[in-house]
Amino acid sequence: MLFQNKTFNVIRKDLDVLEGELIAAVSSHERLITDIGTHLVKSGGKRLRPALFLLAVHTGADFNREKAMPLATALELIHMASLVHDDVIDHADTRRGTPTANYKWGNQTAVLSGDYIFAKAFSLVAEEGYGDKVAAILAGLICDLSIGEIIQNREVYKASCDIPEYYERIARKTANFLAACCELGALVAGLEQRYIDALKTYGYDIGMAFQITDDLLDITSDKKTIGKPAGNDIHEGIVTLPVIRALETSPDSDELRTIVTNRDMTMDDVKRAIDIVKASDGIMMAKRKASEYIADAKAALPDDMSEKIANSYIRIADYIADRKS
Repeated sequence: MLFQNKTFNVIRKDLDVLEGELIAAVSSHERLITDIGTHLVKSGGKRLRPALFLLAVHTGADFNREKAMPLATALELIHMASLVHDDVIDHADTRRGTPTANYKWGNQTAVLSGDYIFAKAFSLVAEEGYGDKVAAILAGLICDLSIGEIIQNREVYKASCDIPEYYERIARKTANFLAACCELGALVAGLEQRYIDALKTYGYDIGMAFQITDDLLDITSDKKTIGKPAGNDIHEGIVTLPVIRALETSPDSDELRTIVTNRDMTMDDVKRAIDIVKASDGIMMAKRKASEYIADAKAALPDDMSEKIANSYIRIADYIADRKS
């Protein structure tokens, strides 16, 4: 696990505390809410968003866990709630190899549970009184998540090759979230503006790399490794960067376009689409773009940052570049 490495000793205790805070946050006098929330927390996750936030808070002179933890918890809850809604939209049965909330309890209950978790996140933030700036960033983050999903849903089964639109979509769905985590941590720590800007840039760049790598794994990995069927994006009509590239350059682009625009595609069709993408330069092109974002992220870190914090941020970037799940 990423954060078991000694490089992350600076936040290991915080992440241990976070697990208990998450369980407490999803607990309710309504037993079903508690059951669903506990299931979601225990289903795992990298806790990347609160980790980025906590590292930024530790960059300041005086780390205050009691002050930082409600916002760290809220960030993971927002991520968790967005995944619940995504799984309903995508008709997903599993995530990280575990049954989704919609599979276990049905779409209606899953959507309402996601709404509850969103509300709980903002309740934690309001109770701590972080101020209008933090609230505005979080509200903007929720808007971005929704817009990103709307852009994606608008283009399903259309085989769009609009690369700028793809980048906008993944920025809103992923990169802006990681950027916000770093920015919020820097704000809570009271860092000067150049640090806030640098960490926000770092978060954005690793977020873009993270989503491109995630899209690559959908093509190159398998269900045992990534916890969902390979080619799931293709099956759902979602065109990602390696597929866009294959649509532009593959000699079999017409066949690929026919497959990805077919709402009734079979799993054999999905396998054929994957084979076409793998035979093109789509995977290489997407890996190269992810590597560029990783390099930009590392370059954004301030030269005078604490070595132990900088090493942790660099290790996160390296993990994203090399991730297998």
